[in-house]
Amino acid sequence: MTATAPAPSNYVASYVRGDWWIPAAGTVGREVLDASTDELIATVSAEGLDIASVIDYARQNGRDQLGELTIHQRALKLKELAKYLTERKAELYELSTRSGATKVDNFIDIDGGIGVLFTYGSKGRRELPNSNVVIDGKIEPLSKDGSFLGEHIYTRIPGITVEINAFNFPVWGMLEKFAPAFVAGVPSVVKPATPTSYITEACVRMIVESGIIPDGALQLISGSARDLLDHLDYRDMVAFTGSKQTADTLRAHPNVATGGVRFTAEADSLNAAILGPDATPETPEFVAFIRSVVGEIQAKAGQKCTAIRRVIVPNELVEPVITALAERVSDKIRVGDPRDEHTSMGALASLEQLRDVRAAVDALVAGGGEIVIGSNEPREGAGAFMEPIVLRWADNRAPAVHSTEAFGPVTSVLGYGSVSEAVELAALGDGSLVATVCSNDMDAVAEISRGIAGYHGRIHLLNREDAKTSTGHGSPMPHLVHGGPGRAGGGEELGGIRAVFHYMQRTAIQGSPNLLTAVTGQWHLGADQVRVGCEKFNATPEGVDGAVHPFRKSLETLRIGDAFISDLREVTLDDITRFANDTGDVFYAHTNPEAAQANPFFPGIVAHGYLLVSWAAGLFVAPGRSAVYLNYGMDNLRFLQPVSPGDSVRVELTAKRITPRESEDYAEVVWDALLLNQDGETIANYDVLTLAGKREEQALGGE
Repeated sequence: MTATAPAPSNYVASYVRGDWWIPAAGTVGREVLDASTDELIATVSAEGLDIASVIDYARQNGRDQLGELTIHQRALKLKELAKYLTERKAELYELSTRSGATKVDNFIDIDGGIGVLFTYGSKGRRELPNSNVVIDGKIEPLSKDGSFLGEHIYTRIPGITVEINAFNFPVWGMLEKFAPAFVAGVPSVVKPATPTSYITEACVRMIVESGIIPDGALQLISGSARDLLDHLDYRDMVAFTGSKQTADTLRAHPNVATGGVRFTAEADSLNAAILGPDATPETPEFVAFIRSVVGEIQAKAGQKCTAIRRVIVPNELVEPVITALAERVSDKIRVGDPRDEHTSMGALASLEQLRDVRAAVDALVAGGGEIVIGSNEPREGAGAFMEPIVLRWADNRAPAVHSTEAFGPVTSVLGYGSVSEAVELAALGDGSLVATVCSNDMDAVAEISRGIAGYHGRIHLLNREDAKTSTGHGSPMPHLVHGGPGRAGGGEELGGIRAVFHYMQRTAIQGSPNLLTAVTGQWHLGADQVRVGCEKFNATPEGVDGAVHPFRKSLETLRIGDAFISDLREVTLDDITRFANDTGDVFYAHTNPEAAQANPFFPGIVAHGYLLVSWAAGLFVAPGRSAVYLNYGMDNLRFLQPVSPGDSVRVELTAKRITPRESEDYAEVVWDALLLNQDGETIANYDVLTLAGKREEQALGGE
C-alpha cells in the first residue's frame, strides 16, 4: 500500500482508490481552526469525490488482497504497523495539540490506538487459526452412528465495513475499528469527524507510507459523505461512533432499516460513578473516587463518550464530595493551550463544540441543576476553552440530569438514600457505556453491580485494592467489550476476539465428518485417516509401504488425518496400587475395594484417569528424535468410562489441526487423542498440544 502525497494544499486529503485525492481548487468546505488560537488549520470537503467508486475499490482490490492472506499473516501486519506508528507517534502528538489535546490526552488517543493494533496483532495469532475459517463451539452429533454432524463456523462477511468516527478520538477511534476488521479480512472505509479529520489523515498517511498493509484495505474519506450509505448493501457493515441522534438517523436509512446492512453504534451516554455507603471521607475509597471523577472531567476536556456525567453518592456525602471535588479541581486542573507545559486540560475541539456544551449546561440549570463549581460564562480571548463545571441537584430524579449530556468538562452530583435507590438512579440514564462502583463493602458492590449490569456495557469496580493499578473509569480496553444498551447505542466494539467476529458471518454447517473436515481444515472424528501402527487395529506397521509415525513428519509431509494406532496394554491391580503409592493419589476408588464398590459410578477398584493418560503418552510417543519439539498441554480432557483391573487400553492419536507460526520455524499441531478399551469403547478423549518443526530436516536428524 503505497502512494505519493498530493501537492501541498489547504484541504484535508482523502485516500481513495490507491492514491491521495483533494477537491478542486476553490471548492467551499468547512474550515477547521486551532482549538486554542482560532488559527485556520485546513479546509475539509469531499465535494466531487465519487463515493461509489471508493466502495467498489474496497470490494474488489481490498477484498482480493486481504483474502490472499491468512488470519495470522494479517495479525502480523498489525504488529508491524504498530511498531511503525510507535516510531512516528511524536508527529501525531504535535499535530494533535492543535485540537486542544494535552500530552495525557494524546496518550489515551494515539498510544491507545497503537495499543489496539498490538493487542489484535497478538490475539489474532494466539486465539485464532492460521486460516480463514474459524470453528465456533463443539461438534453437535446429529446421527447415532456419527455419520452426520453439525457445527458453526465464522468466515469474513462478503462486503466491506464503513467506519464513521467521532471527533474526540481521531486515532484510537479509527484503529479500534480497523484492527479487528483487518484481522477478519474485511476492507475499511474510514469517515472521520470533520473537526479533527486532519489528525486522522496524518495517521492514514503514515500507514500508507509504511507500505505494510495491502492496497484497498484502508481508504479515508475526509469531509461530508452524505450518500455513503446509499452505496452499501446486505454484504456490508457500518460501525458508527457519535451521538445517539446521528445513530438513530443512520439506522433509519433504507439500506440499514430494510436493506440488510449490518449496523452497530457506540453513542455517548450519561455514565455514572456510584460511591458506596461505606466510602466516607477518611477511607481510601473516597480518595480514589474523587480522583476518578476529576480525572474524567479533565481527560480530553470531558469530551469522552465514557466520561462521568452523574456522580451518585449517599445523601450525607453530597457536600463532602462537592468540597473534595472543588479542592482537587483547583489543585490539579489548569486550563490552557496544551503546548504550554503547565496546562493540564486543553480546549474543547472547536468553537461549535464549545457552544453546544454551554447550551447543554444552560439546559441543565433550567432543569433544576445548580452550578457549585465553575461558571458557564464565556471566557475572554481566543480558543474553545471552558473551565470545569459541577452541578448539584435538589431533585435527584429531575428529568434533565438523566437525559441531557453536556459533552465537555461537566458533571452532576446526586444524592441517594439507599443502595437500591442508587441502582434506580443509574438506570434512569436509559443505558450507558460504563459505570464506576467505588466501595469496599462487598455486599454493596455485589448488589449495585448486579442491579445495574443490564443497563451498562461495562462496570468499573474500584476500591483500595485496585486504586493504583486500575486503568480507570473511562478507558475502554481492547480485551473487553466497549458499548452499551439503549442510549449508549446498543452496539458492541472491542471485547477481544469477539470484535473480529463482528466482521464475520456465523454459519451452521452440517454433513459427514469428511465433509466438515474439508470445509474447516480441521479433522473430525470419523473422517478418513492414514493409520500407522498396530496392524490388528487396521493400521499399517511402521516401515511397511513407507508408513511413517506421524510424530516423525515435519509440516512438509504431515497432514490432518495422519494417525498412530497403538497396541493394547493391560491394566493390573499392581499397576493401580503402585501409581497410588508413587503419586499419593490414594482416593478410595483406587485403593479400597469395599468403598469403591459402594460408589454408584464404579464396579470396584478402578484405574486412575491420570495413570491412563500417562500410559497413553507412552503408547503413542515415537522413540528417538522426531519432528515434535515439545508437548505443552492438553485441552478438553474427559474421562468417560472406568477401567478395572484386567481391562486393556489403547490409543488412537490423529493430527487434528495444524497451525504454522508465520514468524517461527515450527507449528502448533493439535492431536485428537482417543483412549479405548479392549472392546473398542471410549475411555477418554482429549487434545494433545505440541510444537513441531516445519522442515523435513527437523524431523529425523538422528536418533
